Amino acid sequence: MFSPELESPAADVLDAARAKGLRLATAESCTGGLIAACLTAIAGSSDVVDRGFIVYDNAAKTEMLGVSEALLISHGAVSEEVARAMAEGALARAHADIAVSCTGIAGPGGATDGKSVGLVHLACARDGATSHRRREYGDIGREAVRLRTVVDALALVATQIIGVGEQK
Repeated sequence: MFSPELESPAADVLDAARAKGLRLATAESCTGGLIAACLTAIAGSSDVVDRGFIVYDNAAKTEMLGVSEALLISHGAVSEEVARAMAEGALARAHADIAVSCTGIAGPGGATDGKSVGLVHLACARDGATSHRRREYGDIGREAVRLRTVVDALALVATQIIGVGEQK
């Protein structure tokens, strides 16, 4: 169902989480559930994947993940602060040990002043620490932005599972 470019890192994440007894949750905006879908396309993933939150609308981010309206207003949905709040909110509301989030502008429209098409913020929360990655893929097409976001989200989770990488 998914290309080897996605299936292989998803399998690696599942194997690493399984080896450490970790459960995962996702909080997705611009990918609309593709991260969770990629993970759950692999047989046996239910022992690792707890749940996924699809929070495309700002109200969903607030209602389902506890992202404050004030944060959304002051920083915008596509921001480091909201990505971090999404990951932390998913972790607090799931039966998981690690949560990954993404929020971005997949295009073709949606760009605003200072936030171009292809801008994505990812965050991963685990053990009281939340890491963040900003990606600027450019206006490469909606599907390409979403798929690259999945790849980078899986890489971010893998980094957190194996316990290396910066904690920004």
